[in-house]
Amino acid sequence: MRALVPNAVTALALCSGLTGVRYAIAEDWERAITFVIIAAVLDGMDGRIARMLRGQSRFGAELDSLSDVIAFGVSPAIILYLWALQEVPRYGWIFALAHAVCAALRLARFNAAIDVEDQPHKSAGFLTGVPAPAGAGLAFLPIYLWLWTESDVFRQFWVVAPWAALVAILMISNVATFSWTSLRLRSHVRLWALGVIAVVGGALFSAPWPTLSLAAMLYAALIPASVYAYGKVKRSRRAAAAAAPATEA
Repeated sequence: MRALVPNAVTALALCSGLTGVRYAIAEDWERAITFVIIAAVLDGMDGRIARMLRGQSRFGAELDSLSDVIAFGVSPAIILYLWALQEVPRYGWIFALAHAVCAALRLARFNAAIDVEDQPHKSAGFLTGVPAPAGAGLAFLPIYLWLWTESDVFRQFWVVAPWAALVAILMISNVATFSWTSLRLRSHVRLWALGVIAVVGGALFSAPWPTLSLAAMLYAALIPASVYAYGKVKRSRRAAAAAAPATEA
């Protein structure tokens, strides 16, 4: 029973992501995006529920990856294709495939490295590449902007296709990205953090598309900062490793 609850949440995330495709077929873009976002929220909950209930299992880990491929790889690819990439069907489908394939490759790499002890990014509190849920959120940035501004320029093939390709590359890249689960807030900052979370939550309900647009742009802007921060960690580790033999001698 302890393993059933988190696995059920994972299955709901899969269903939510696929439901986004259903609404995309009906050209209800707001609901299509909303259901993928719900899938991302559920995906963030299942692992924590499993740890809280001590219901972690290899089956759950495999189911989570399969759910992520569908909810954050296949579903966003189809939504983007139906929304804008089908404007140039032959080439648009290639960019849609690129997103789905890169999401699958990223998750396969993650599964293959689960039992690997030497993971420099993970040990330093970073992720390798953009995670699949964040990749789906970034890929939807042109849709957020279109829903916000109602400007058709964000729906043009020459805007959506290069952006989709960039996000796909970031998912399978070795770029170090921040992991919010590794953040440790000091006690005097926690109250401010709660206030910010409350304001952002209110903004999501009252003005979802401007809020999601700004959130996606902020995340993209933080990627160079995360690369710089990991570079500092690497240099400090290198210096400590160089100093260790001298100390022993």
